[in-house]
Amino acid sequence: MRGWSRLAASTILLLPASLQAQSVEERARTAAGASRAKTGSSDVLLKTYVTPAMSGEAVTTIDGSKTFTPTIACQKSAKLLEVLIQPSATGDIGLVRVSRDKDMDGAFDTTSNLPVPVSGICANGLLSCDPGTWANCRPFRWDVDAAKDLKLTEVQMPELAGCYCVNNSCGSNLVFGNLATVLKDLGGGMAGALTTAFPAIGVAKARINGPVIDYVGALTTSCTGGDTTEETAYRDNPAAIGGDAFALSSTNSVFQALQGSAAGSGKAEVTRSCSISRDITIRSWDFDDILGVSGAVQSVTSCGTNCRRYRIGGDGACGANPPFYAATFDVHEPDRLISARIVEMGAEDWVQGRVNGVIVGSAGKRPWLTDGLPSGDCRISGSAWYNRTSIDITPQLKAGTTSVAARVRAGGGGRWGYIDVEVEAQTGCEVSERLIDLCAANAADGNCRLYSESADGVDTVVNGVGTGLRPLPQTRLFGTGACTFQFARDFFTRERQYRCIVDSAALPEPDLSRGAYIIDHSTETLLADRQTATDGTVTTSTQPFALPDRGSVPACEMICKTRAPRANTDAAPDGVVGTKQNDPAGYDTFYHVCDSANVCPTGPGEEIVSACGCLDDFPEAVVMMQTVRLAGADMVCTSAGQ
Repeated sequence: MRGWSRLAASTILLLPASLQAQSVEERARTAAGASRAKTGSSDVLLKTYVTPAMSGEAVTTIDGSKTFTPTIACQKSAKLLEVLIQPSATGDIGLVRVSRDKDMDGAFDTTSNLPVPVSGICANGLLSCDPGTWANCRPFRWDVDAAKDLKLTEVQMPELAGCYCVNNSCGSNLVFGNLATVLKDLGGGMAGALTTAFPAIGVAKARINGPVIDYVGALTTSCTGGDTTEETAYRDNPAAIGGDAFALSSTNSVFQALQGSAAGSGKAEVTRSCSISRDITIRSWDFDDILGVSGAVQSVTSCGTNCRRYRIGGDGACGANPPFYAATFDVHEPDRLISARIVEMGAEDWVQGRVNGVIVGSAGKRPWLTDGLPSGDCRISGSAWYNRTSIDITPQLKAGTTSVAARVRAGGGGRWGYIDVEVEAQTGCEVSERLIDLCAANAADGNCRLYSESADGVDTVVNGVGTGLRPLPQTRLFGTGACTFQFARDFFTRERQYRCIVDSAALPEPDLSRGAYIIDHSTETLLADRQTATDGTVTTSTQPFALPDRGSVPACEMICKTRAPRANTDAAPDGVVGTKQNDPAGYDTFYHVCDSANVCPTGPGEEIVSACGCLDDFPEAVVMMQTVRLAGADMVCTSAGQ
């Protein structure tokens, strides 16, 4: 950029002495005309300044009075890139030979042929299909490998841009009939990949010679070799920009003066980013998520939907201390526990049920509801006793960890006892939805205004102005497996930016009353003023005021509209566009600025549609934009992998 600054400074308009007698308006028009002749369009600017400057050729000032040779490139090579093409009988480009000068020494270092024929050309790649057809097409993008060589990477076609067909499936002799365009498009994709991978390389000129296009290149920044200069270092380490800017500002006198001024230390505007997002959570619950059971559990069986039966027990003894068999119930989610009941006690001979050490029931020949031994026989072979009175223990389980125990007294051939506990819980899918509004504070702040907003990728507010666009209602899938749900909402995420006024110091606001008085009381012929002295005295004054004659200007810039016939060979993922139309022939439309003689500068093959005049095609543009918008509303977009 330092080189361009020197170039711009050197091309300042120098007016001859003969122009000094002209009026200001005449001199301005002369200067504008001279500037437009050298910089009026991108093609003219490229030809007049960019290409000569990067190629080390002579450059003239705008008025043509001085000529100089700028040095803004460290190395130049007329052999940066050379592309040779040769079409085959099928219309495909069967041979594409690429030669490169990698070290900028003026000689080719590598030469290679593309491994596939070219059936279509894109701005950043190419398409290779079955020769002469548009079948089995494979999209490739231009890339650069670790050895700094060009390569083709196979991608999905939506990753390519501006594709069109060149083989016989779209027409005959398309390559030779449009040789210059084909070479520029094919070589331009390669040059774009190179300059993207190596920012220090600039393309100074492209020259076409038959089926060959040559690119003249230059190193514009890395005079010491490699991308290590300040201009390119931040590309590899963008995070360093902030620290370097702060370090430079602390020693810059201009920055420090502005920072210490009333404008710098008074009110300032800051940008605050926030979001409004819709949080949808889906969780799958099963028994193990709700309830944990450990201990003397003999079996776990189903007792219906969302229900489990746990059997607690073991072998008994007729001694003075019958054994206890305990199980611990730990409820992780009490709100999802519906009920817990002891539904059956069974034993041969005796069983006593306890919950958290409290006796709640028994089964046997007679009730056993004390800490002592039951009064009755032991070792009664073949006699089983059951108690199926339901005992609700839901409150105990919801209150915390609960112990359910079976005390068994038995002998002889049976010697068993158990307690059955049935637990019913709310399993299945749980859906929760909430709106997380992180912008509420900014929206409620009177010093903040909404500057930009994007709803699900659609810009609804830009530069503080509503665009009128709204995202289409979307349906998205949430969850996995059996717990998968569809949700249709008007939006899922809004990204916002607010501009907020903040006070960075306790300085008083500047007095703008004098300026307001001048604006409110002055006219086109009278200038009013009001001044306040140091002692508080206010003095008002008026004086005549007149603007110089502004002259007359044209109502518009004279333009013309032309068109040139073309075959629609543009390609999309669904095929060549022209094959989907009744008539594949169409037109390219162009707009040109008319010259000083009000003549339309038509290009090759163009015919005039609208002659020079104040053309207003805004209604047509609105219709085209509305057509594209409505067509987009009918498309279904997805971010899923393809």
